Amino acid sequence: MNNKFDALKDDDSGDHDQDQGSPKDSEKEKIEEDDKEQNTSKKKMVVPGAGEHPLQYNYTFWYSRRTPGRPASTQSYEQNIKQIGSFASVEQFWRFYSHMIRPGDLTGHSDFHLFKEGIKPMWEDDANKMGGKWIIRLRKGLASRCWENLILAMLGEQFMVGEEICGAVVSVRFQEDIISIWNKTASDQATTARIRDTLRRVLNLPPNTIMEYKTHTDSIKAWEDFHGLVNASGGR
Repeated sequence: MNNKFDALKDDDSGDHDQDQGSPKDSEKEKIEEDDKEQNTSKKKMVVPGAGEHPLQYNYTFWYSRRTPGRPASTQSYEQNIKQIGSFASVEQFWRFYSHMIRPGDLTGHSDFHLFKEGIKPMWEDDANKMGGKWIIRLRKGLASRCWENLILAMLGEQFMVGEEICGAVVSVRFQEDIISIWNKTASDQATTARIRDTLRRVLNLPPNTIMEYKTHTDSIKAWEDFHGLVNASGGR
C-alpha cells in the first residue's frame, strides 16, 4: 500500500517551463502523456495484505480545501480534490486513519471524502449522478465523533442497502460542520429511508435533529442557478 499523505500538501508549483521542440517532439510527448494517463487508470486495485481482515468493498480517502470567496467551477473543484490513498482491509484503513487530522481540528473550508474505490466524490460521476445524499448540519465540536461513527458504520456494512452506498463526506465550515452520506438511487425511497434511520441510530442523533435529503440533480441545478446569477451581476 502506497502512503500518499503528501497529496495533502498544497500544489503551488505551477506549470514547468518546457523547451519548444519540433511538432514531432510535441506529438511524442502527447502520446507519452496519454499512455501515462491510461496506465494510471488501469492501476491495480489495492488488495488486503496477508492475514488482514478484508472489507466488502475497497475505499479511497480524498481531501479538498477551498479558499472562500474565490470563484468555483466543476473543473476547479475536480482539480482541488487530492486523493490520499486506497485501502482494502480493516488494518489498511486504520493505517491511514490513525495518521489523519480529525475533522474537528481542520480549519477553514475543508472536506474529507471517503468513497468506494473507483467513484469520484463528484455529483457528475457515473455512480453518483442518479443519486443523492442525506445531509446533517452539526454544531462545532461534534464533527470528529460523528465522522468516525459514520465511516465505521459504512465500512462495516451497517446500512444494509446492498451496493447503494457510494461514500461519505465531512465538510468543515466556519460556523458549522456538515456530514453527508451519498447513495446511488435517489428515487428508491425504501433505500433512502433505511439509510436515514441507520444514520440516526449510528450517530445517536436526538429525535429533533433536522436531516435533509438532496438529489445530486437538484444540487447541480442550484449550483448552476447560483453561478448564473453571480455571473449576470458581474460578481464573483
